[in-house]
Amino acid sequence: MSTEKIRLGVDIGGTFTDVVMETGAGHVSAKVLTTYAAPEDAIIDGMHQVCTKAGISPDQIEQIIHGTTLATNALIERRGAKTALITTKGFRDVIEMRTESRFEQYDLNLKLPEPLLPRNRRYVVDERMDASGNPLIALQQDEVEALADTLGQAGYESIAVGLLHAYVNDSHERMIAEVLARKLPDVMVSLSSEVSPQMREYERFNTTIANAYIKPLMKSYLGRLKNRLAAEGAACPVFLMHSGGGIMSLESAAEFPVRLVESGPAGGAIFAADIAARHGLDKVLSFDMGGTTAKICLIKNQTPKTARVFEVARTYRFKKGSGMPISIPVIDMVEIGAGGGSLAHIDSLRQIRVGPESAGSEPGPACYGRGGDRPAVTDADLVLGKLDADNFAGGSIPLYPDASKRALDTHLGQTLDMDALEAAWGLAEVVDENMANAARVHAVENGEDLSEYTMIAFGGAAPLHAARLCEKLGVDRCLVPMGAGVGSAIGFLRAPFSFETNRSVFMTLSAFAPDMVKTLFADMEAEARGFVLSCDAVSVITADYKVYMRYSGQGWEIPIQLSARDAEAPDADRLAALFVTEYEKLFGRSVGGMEIEATVWSVNAYTEQAATHRLAEVGTPTHVKAEASRMVFDPATAQQHAAGIIPRDRMQAGSIAHGPVVITEDETSVIVPNSRAITVHEDGTLDMSGHGSVRR
Repeated sequence: MSTEKIRLGVDIGGTFTDVVMETGAGHVSAKVLTTYAAPEDAIIDGMHQVCTKAGISPDQIEQIIHGTTLATNALIERRGAKTALITTKGFRDVIEMRTESRFEQYDLNLKLPEPLLPRNRRYVVDERMDASGNPLIALQQDEVEALADTLGQAGYESIAVGLLHAYVNDSHERMIAEVLARKLPDVMVSLSSEVSPQMREYERFNTTIANAYIKPLMKSYLGRLKNRLAAEGAACPVFLMHSGGGIMSLESAAEFPVRLVESGPAGGAIFAADIAARHGLDKVLSFDMGGTTAKICLIKNQTPKTARVFEVARTYRFKKGSGMPISIPVIDMVEIGAGGGSLAHIDSLRQIRVGPESAGSEPGPACYGRGGDRPAVTDADLVLGKLDADNFAGGSIPLYPDASKRALDTHLGQTLDMDALEAAWGLAEVVDENMANAARVHAVENGEDLSEYTMIAFGGAAPLHAARLCEKLGVDRCLVPMGAGVGSAIGFLRAPFSFETNRSVFMTLSAFAPDMVKTLFADMEAEARGFVLSCDAVSVITADYKVYMRYSGQGWEIPIQLSARDAEAPDADRLAALFVTEYEKLFGRSVGGMEIEATVWSVNAYTEQAATHRLAEVGTPTHVKAEASRMVFDPATAQQHAAGIIPRDRMQAGSIAHGPVVITEDETSVIVPNSRAITVHEDGTLDMSGHGSVRR
């Protein structure tokens, strides 16, 4: 056996838990249904399955990388700890007032989402800092001690502390933390100056509350997981994937669990970026569709686009502005309720709607035969012929087509006067159009033309829908990598150890202070490197630098990438030139004569990864013929066609197959319609293109 490190990647999704083991000989994987009551049970089950396949024992595993939706789900389902907020007098209602913007301008019955904490769990102290961090009203310790007694009597498990302008001067938050640690040692505390030291108090307070809200749950889960793994023989270090696309220590994750929100999707984006690098692609649309949601991310120059703020728990058809803003470093993607388990219904206008409600793994879609009786996307895929009822998930989960037809007929067909096949077609078209529309909007918001992009599809359901999505978006080429069904878990094993720090220091370029900026970058880099070193003390650590800038009077900033030289010797003219270039690239023109402002400064420290091996061109193409077939419905022609069935392991480098064909494997199937053909690259990646542009 190879002497290379044996590592385990684990991704807990809303429906499936994916486990991937990487050894020197390659990787093996398993897909098991997520166990909601005790998520660690599914991990242990999956670990034993891959150990058996690889022929090793758990005590040979040297490292485990884990990503989870538990933090996100706890926020969505409002099942966190009993939490209190301590804030500045006069700012108790910030999280309820939000930004006072209407995310749906013409909806007269608009309902804003409820804040995580009701008003009676929000407490104030009489203190005040100005925007430069100078104390205007000093905080009195006896007031804090009296408040601590009140909080102790109320039985809070976790406390969030968010004071005005604490990102500039955290001394008052530190005083509160010291008093709480002394008087309430068993209560967990989250400080906004540590969790999210950035301007805009609504986003900062909400992020700190979210961290406090899920901290006891996540700390308990991570502790249980580590103990269970050790009891099963895997007593190795456990690391967590964070939303920014890197890996952090278990201890840091337990302290800042809000950074685990979107950890699974982040792993998927890293996976797609790695594939893009191997194939020399500079413009990639990452399409990750699992059992509960679909995630779409733009990747340019083999790097996923990142952001500082994103939303979770959107309550209004996944509309921007209707969720809870979380202000942390995150890979920028659009996520919609369109997964294999997403449920369909008829609305008041007699239209088919899909999601965001999901059947999950308990009970699952109707075809699972576990008690679900409403039609899900997986039911439609089964009736349309995209899935094999006898070989779903490698045959480990039997499917029941009659249950799917019954659910489609009962909930859609009878109301709309359709048979089960037509209802399945309608359901699939709606979910595909939902995803296509989300991708179009995301591209427009970022000034991109998707016709210039290559799609990379992964996740258990994405290869079933990728071809139709490409047709709708005008995307010619789609890659389906090896291990696509467990892509996010593989992405965990490709991610660097990393940590990003942000600081809000407002500064106009006309009053630029280079020494202050140099010191700021040095302090942030030391902090970020410290977090990375706590995970991996031997690797070479690299740092990226960024500043968020805007024209005076604008409400939001754009990120400007800086070099190490810019951080060591900051120059106002250089920053202005970089800003104007990026602004023109994004908006088409700059605004001459306007003052330019910098608001947030960022440093991301990460371990250097091994250079990506660029793939060689394959040799003489070989046409592969199917040995069996089944009827598959093609929505582009509105007809069923006999599609050849080819196991993926028969598709070797240089193989070509023309649609209609289904490429099958244990974790997913790739649907190749009449309009497309497929070729295979050196690394086993399937390359699906229009017949006129097949890669040979």
